Amino acid sequence: MTTTLYGAIEAGGTKFRCVVARGIEEVLAEVRVPTTTPEATLAQVTAFFADASARLGTVSALGIATFGPVDLDRRSPSFGRILATPKAGWSNTDLVGTLLRQLGRPVAIDTDVNASARAEFERGYDAGVINSLVYVTVGTGIGGGAVIDGRTVKGLLHPEMGHVQVRRDSRDAQFEGICPFHGDCLEGLASGPAILARWGAPLSALAPEHIAHAVIGGYLGQLACSVTLLLSPQRIVFGGGVMDDTRLLQEIRTRASALLGGYLPHERLPAGLETYITAPTLGTRSGLMGALLLARDAAREDRLGGLGSPETVSER
Repeated sequence: MTTTLYGAIEAGGTKFRCVVARGIEEVLAEVRVPTTTPEATLAQVTAFFADASARLGTVSALGIATFGPVDLDRRSPSFGRILATPKAGWSNTDLVGTLLRQLGRPVAIDTDVNASARAEFERGYDAGVINSLVYVTVGTGIGGGAVIDGRTVKGLLHPEMGHVQVRRDSRDAQFEGICPFHGDCLEGLASGPAILARWGAPLSALAPEHIAHAVIGGYLGQLACSVTLLLSPQRIVFGGGVMDDTRLLQEIRTRASALLGGYLPHERLPAGLETYITAPTLGTRSGLMGALLLARDAAREDRLGGLGSPETVSER
């Protein structure tokens, strides 16, 4: 059994979940820190890891699965920083640099949805069977991450699936949307705060016959259709707090199926979209599991003299 300790952070819009684990599976210590100001939040995060290290031993490396947008380009002077975000006060926050300086351990970072996608890909029930997967979270915001041939997708930035434009439902035409950047992009229409803004309650609290279920399912179904046509993943996973409404997943499948119109082979599978558009097999553990996988990567790279060491940001 491995004795290597890893640290992991799932950095969300409402809370930071932090763990110290032996290997990937055995969590030894855990804390949830409210997402307030960057200074207060990161002070509590570093205090947790300092205390855990004193009690349990020093972690080999730290993995961060964070809300975005975030700079993931190691060649960039803003690597590891949160970019322009609706989260008040968090734009330009230096996540990687702060934690490297405070904890002195190698750090790896990716988006929360890329990390979740990787965890579902490597540790979910399809592990070793499929070679591509997309993970979408629907909560305080909406984001999507993709794994293709075992690697998370990054490019100019990283996938920002929550900010795509969708065709407006005529029954929802009067709502302007809440995204400060795009108004009625997908996040501006179908995130948890957007649902609350026009219907005054979470989706799961609305009556089964309420129009909101079909409207939100329709918007997310459009995303599922677009992702299918653009990336052709072998699985699309929907997670996040809004997905706690058990009716929503079927609404998404129904709308996606109608839009795809039988065009692609998976539509002809006996189970249809039931095994193609699914809930997370790891439940709420996907993000933290992905962060632990990132920590494992950073530890391995550090042993090989790679880019994970504190010296790489000492001059920033």
